[in-house]
Amino acid sequence: MTTAALFALGVTGCATKNYVRTQTAPIIQHTDQLDQKTSENNRQIHDVDTRAQAGISQVQNSADAASQSAQNAKQSAGQAEVAANDVEHRADTLGSVVAGLDSYRVISKASVTFGFNKAVLTADDKAQLDSFAGQLGSMKSYILEVTGGTDSIGPAQYNYDLSQRRAEAVVQYLATKYNIAPHRFYLIGIGKDHYVASNSTAEGRKENRRVEVQVLTNMGNGSTTSGTPTSN
Repeated sequence: MTTAALFALGVTGCATKNYVRTQTAPIIQHTDQLDQKTSENNRQIHDVDTRAQAGISQVQNSADAASQSAQNAKQSAGQAEVAANDVEHRADTLGSVVAGLDSYRVISKASVTFGFNKAVLTADDKAQLDSFAGQLGSMKSYILEVTGGTDSIGPAQYNYDLSQRRAEAVVQYLATKYNIAPHRFYLIGIGKDHYVASNSTAEGRKENRRVEVQVLTNMGNGSTTSGTPTSN
């Protein structure tokens, strides 16, 4: 092959490569753009999926919390109803016991009050109970009705428990210090159900945070002494 032919072939080869490069460059560029667009779409799809999963999780958590709150509310309502029925039953039982004895009547009573959310006797409370209990040593055939109460603040179930603890504090003090037999006590925690004063004022609520003690006897010659309520 002559030099001229080789030169012509070389020129032709270069021209062909240039032509191919010129024709394929836009295709390669477009392919790169498609790859970038695909990557961007995949990233956006992933972000949308992540946000959707987070939203679903949040909705599920809120639904679970609402369901738990509803269950707790239902349980609390059931407990309050049981406690109320129990208080009513105890009150009816006490009434039946007293009615079944020989014309028991109230001959003496006292009352002590408690601080807000408290069930501990103060020194003044104990002094009041000491004055009240001084008459019991020589008495026969008597019972002590001990009724605990609360103001209207707080849930019903909590107030039933609090009124019971207050009544128990009085019973424990009298039974321990004056050696009063357990069968003489009839204890009731009535919560906020039976108030002696208006709960719309601070003074009225203080009066309702009380324990009342009544001496009931069927003896005709029982002494009559009335305690005076104290306040905290």
